[in-house]
This record gives sequence, C-alpha cells and structure tokens, in this order.
Amino acid sequence: MNSLCDRDIIAALYRASAAGVKIDLIVRGICCLKTGIKGVSENITVRSIVGNFLEHSRIFYFENDENYEIYCGSADWMPRNLERRVEILFPVDDHRLKEELLHILDCQLKDNVKASILQVEGTYEKQDKRGRKLFSCQDAFCEEAVERAKALSQETQITRTFIPETGHGSRSGG
Repeated sequence: MNSLCDRDIIAALYRASAAGVKIDLIVRGICCLKTGIKGVSENITVRSIVGNFLEHSRIFYFENDENYEIYCGSADWMPRNLERRVEILFPVDDHRLKEELLHILDCQLKDNVKASILQVEGTYEKQDKRGRKLFSCQDAFCEEAVERAKALSQETQITRTFIPETGHGSRSGG
C-alpha cells in the first residue's frame, strides 16, 4: 500500500503479531507501525520500495494453514480512507489472476535493490547486498512486459501497411 497510519488497523496487526502471525508489509510511504517490539510486533516486517515507478499494488494476501485468499483494494490504510470515503476491497478468485498477483508480491518481497527495511528505531535501511544476487522488482517487471509484448506480437502476427497520402488524388465532400 502507499500509507499505513490507521490506529485500529495497526492495533489489529500488533494483536496478530503477538499471537504469532508472520506479517510482511510493503508500505511505500508513511508507516506509523513500529516493528521489532518484543511481544507486540516482532513478527512484522515492513519494506518500502521507491524507484522509477510510484506504484503500490494494494494486493492483500492472507494465508492460514496453506489456504490463502487474495484481495485487491483501492484504499491505503489511513483514517481518511477507511472512515470518510467509500473504498473498495474485492476478492480475487480466478486462479490465473491469483498466480499473477502472487508473482508481483514475491518479486517485491525479493527486491534487494530499491527496497528499504523499516528498523526498530523507525528508520529505513537498505538491505545488505554482499554475496547476494541483485534483484530489482521494477526492472524485472519491465523485462517481463517487454517479453510479453514480443510474444503477443508474434502470436497475433499483427501487420499493418502504411500507404502515404500523395496529394494527387481527388477528394470528395469538399
């Protein structure tokens, strides 16, 4: 999401973490949640990905005993969005779409180039890249888009013929 500052949502995340639920958040901008508090938020990680694109996918993935649900939504988790606006959160049921959304989340969680990790003190730090293969989710998404476009153009064999106007013909209608 872009921002997380709703007190009720943060309290619910703290309760889930305290109960042992592992929570990985991708919050691009403002995040009022504190990570690493013993007995409160030690099961929560927050990463921010800021690169050439200002995207925040707003994909919500919930898993319980290998059963999972995916939702997409329009809102950031902010009081103004949750209390004073009509926002949409909808389940994704199509298997193909679920796989694509999981791919997006996996790539974002794997990013070690543009991602910064929220620290206990409230600061963000880049990941240690020593000995690791560099992976940028934004670069990967761009490469995938180019490959899909190539495959689509080969698959559909779109051909267009351009015939320039010579200006020598007559036009009707005036």
